[in-house]
Amino acid sequence: MSERPALLSLPAPPWTQSARSQLQEAHAAGHLPHALLIHEAPGSGGEWLAAWTAQLVLCQAPSGAPCGGCSACRRVQAGAHPDLWWVRPEEEGRQIRIEQVRELAAELALSSHGGGYAVAILSPADALNRFAANALLKTLEEPPAQRLLILVATQPSRLPPTIRSRCQRLAVRAPSRAEALAWLAEARGAQLPWAAALDELGEAPLLAVASDPQELTRVGADARDTLDALAGGQADPAAAAERWARAEVALRLRCFENWITERIRTRERTGTFMTELRAGPYLSGPGPVLNIRELFRLLDEVRELRATLDVPLNRGVALEDLFRRLAP
Repeated sequence: MSERPALLSLPAPPWTQSARSQLQEAHAAGHLPHALLIHEAPGSGGEWLAAWTAQLVLCQAPSGAPCGGCSACRRVQAGAHPDLWWVRPEEEGRQIRIEQVRELAAELALSSHGGGYAVAILSPADALNRFAANALLKTLEEPPAQRLLILVATQPSRLPPTIRSRCQRLAVRAPSRAEALAWLAEARGAQLPWAAALDELGEAPLLAVASDPQELTRVGADARDTLDALAGGQADPAAAAERWARAEVALRLRCFENWITERIRTRERTGTFMTELRAGPYLSGPGPVLNIRELFRLLDEVRELRATLDVPLNRGVALEDLFRRLAP
């Protein structure tokens, strides 16, 4: 359990306006659910919206919440409100563990400091391991009064159906490129190479804003060059896997996801997908010929590897297996 840096010091992402309006209306009418599942496109602002929602319910203003100026709003923005908890993977791992959920349940069972709402944000909720998910289910089934649980996930399908069914889902779409660039320019300045960073990450401005865009561009360009070379039969899968396993694995896997997604979208637009769902390689010849089933399966496996980087495994071997399937 730990506090989260001040997300609300960033400008409000305009593409979250519809979701914010829904939440304000529900809160004003007294119809907020006890559990929200924010399904975000990667890097689109799910955590920002979760923090904003906490500010909404903890705000001390009688109307117009969140006002942003009362002591509760300022404490939420500073990550120091006593009735707000963040639960996320611990530094040494990438899973949310049962001990963290049990600690949260004990906190939520106590009276809130302000006498009103208490809010818990679990992000990424799809990092809950099986035991933690089962422990969380008990709290979802019998929630204390005036408690709000907010789960943020990019892959809600990784959560047990019993958890998903007890949450009201709210989607945060990916912004357009123009929206993302305008927001990044407002947040950190237009002089930085945001367009190049998004070329590597995809439309994920909330990931880009917390990073060095020049470093993102460098790592992303290297990842793309490697994948293009592998798909063209011009690189050795074993050597590439060994190099990737040494540094920036999570970022490189994110770029791998984006690389595959770009090819899916391009071939959907141009109609160059193979209609035959035969087994075997889906990239062959001088230009890629795509087998839809295999391509989506590879995307799922890249995401699975990125989500389980804390599990003891030989990353080089896992990456080599993925890379060999790119070779013509």
